[in-house]
Amino acid sequence: MSTESLTIATPLAISAWVCVAASAGIIFSLGILHLGLTFHGTSFAPRDRALLAQMKHAYPDITRQTTVWRAYVGFNASHSLGAVMFGVFYGDLAIAHGSVLFGSSFLSLFGLFCLICYAVLARFYWFSRPFQAIVAATILYGVGLIFALAAT
Repeated sequence: MSTESLTIATPLAISAWVCVAASAGIIFSLGILHLGLTFHGTSFAPRDRALLAQMKHAYPDITRQTTVWRAYVGFNASHSLGAVMFGVFYGDLAIAHGSVLFGSSFLSLFGLFCLICYAVLARFYWFSRPFQAIVAATILYGVGLIFALAAT
């Protein structure tokens, strides 16, 4: 898509930037919230305290250098950082480099692909609130791409 019209602040271009930035903000917020809950409180701990104790003393088959619990915390933290990085990257592209984002089919479609993957994962493996937020972010992102296409 031609990006010349996206460098001018037309109503459609601004709408594209705002929708994608809002989408990125939702994912960023989920990542920060998830990171905070990973290290503070018991939101992600199993309710069965005996299971928690077992996780803290059991080793995964792949190595004895960590426990199942430490690996679980690490996976949650890295998952959070992925969401934070998505939010920062696509938020910055939308706000400061809209012509780069919307001028690249790869970047535009990869962002949509990531959000769809997050939505599928949320639907089958997480719970309703993150799923709803990710669906909202995906819709905003898609609408932003439609606005960008219409602006060209």
